[in-house]
Amino acid sequence: MNLVIFDLDGTLIDSKLDLVHSVNAARALMNLGPISEELVSSYVGNGAPVLMRRALGPEASEADVARALEYFMSYYRVHVLENTRLYPGVREALDRLLACRAKMAVLTNKPVRISRAIVEGLGLAKHFFQVYGGNSFEQKKPDPIGIETLLCESGAARERTIMVGDSGVDVRTARNARVTACGVSYGFQPETFVDEPPDLVVDNMVQLADYVLSRARQ
Repeated sequence: MNLVIFDLDGTLIDSKLDLVHSVNAARALMNLGPISEELVSSYVGNGAPVLMRRALGPEASEADVARALEYFMSYYRVHVLENTRLYPGVREALDRLLACRAKMAVLTNKPVRISRAIVEGLGLAKHFFQVYGGNSFEQKKPDPIGIETLLCESGAARERTIMVGDSGVDVRTARNARVTACGVSYGFQPETFVDEPPDLVVDNMVQLADYVLSRARQ
């Protein structure tokens, strides 16, 4: 493969606990009780505004959602790397791909400034030629604009590009851009692959590196 594009939350990083704490801090601001880690995880993937709308429930007004979202973002910026870690095998896999000069990028629906801060904070900045977030373009995933931009910037062939993610949103993004879709079995929403099956599923990033490098040798 010429270009490997990664989702962030649930794919490269386990950010679940920091997201849960930030969501529940915003709910506390709105005089609501905490919700579970599993429930918060099921809300992740379509960007922070959608996350907060889901976390507050259908009875919340748009003004309530806007207030909670502002607080959530300010709280999360401060606590973004308290508990967030790379999944096992991620650093090893990225190092191998970098050593073989694979072009890599991050495309997430998380806000871009926070995404880049996480990538830098975890020591991965050198691995990616670009990091795009949910506010980098007018549309978020599953719109293909992010992948299309990365294809243009990298000069990679569409048929030798792979999108790696943990949810049906990432699979739909790959399909809309007509590139290969890879799912990870350990992420936040692997159950969504039932309705949105990827071309392949890996249990860890080392398996992905093996796949990409074997394709490169071919």
